[in-house]
Amino acid sequence: MKALQIAAAVAAIFSVSAFAGECPADKRVADGKGQQMVTHAAKGVTDVVRASTDLANEPVALKGRVFRLRELNIEPGGIVPWHSHNERPAMIYIVTGEVVEYASSCAVPIVHKAGDVAPEKNGTSHWWQNHGTVASKLISVDLFPVADKMHEKMM
Repeated sequence: MKALQIAAAVAAIFSVSAFAGECPADKRVADGKGQQMVTHAAKGVTDVVRASTDLANEPVALKGRVFRLRELNIEPGGIVPWHSHNERPAMIYIVTGEVVEYASSCAVPIVHKAGDVAPEKNGTSHWWQNHGTVASKLISVDLFPVADKMHEKMM
């Protein structure tokens, strides 16, 4: 019962935070009609996988996917290059700092501040940049697709 109460409390926290830093309702557009793809290279970003779970070995029995948790640190001026989430749903929690998201489904840039949660799902293509003067720390959880050989290296 206690685990259920903890899960409910965590869900309540994330449900409140999830609205912060999202694309304004009146600025949501069809995928590809928002911010355009920009081919920046990764810059000033440290991306460390902190944990992963092979979902093929879990009750969900989802082969070819790992549930992973990453820590990203984005230095001032740092860039996470353009990428898609059509095959990789994720949630990003902004721990410290501020980052700006340029999404293909939003007509304006989206500012994410510490405490925000950014959902990344099918139909999301975007890039991020830290325009601030301090580093930003993000925690990402996703369902990462892996090929067998890549999977062996990750685990």
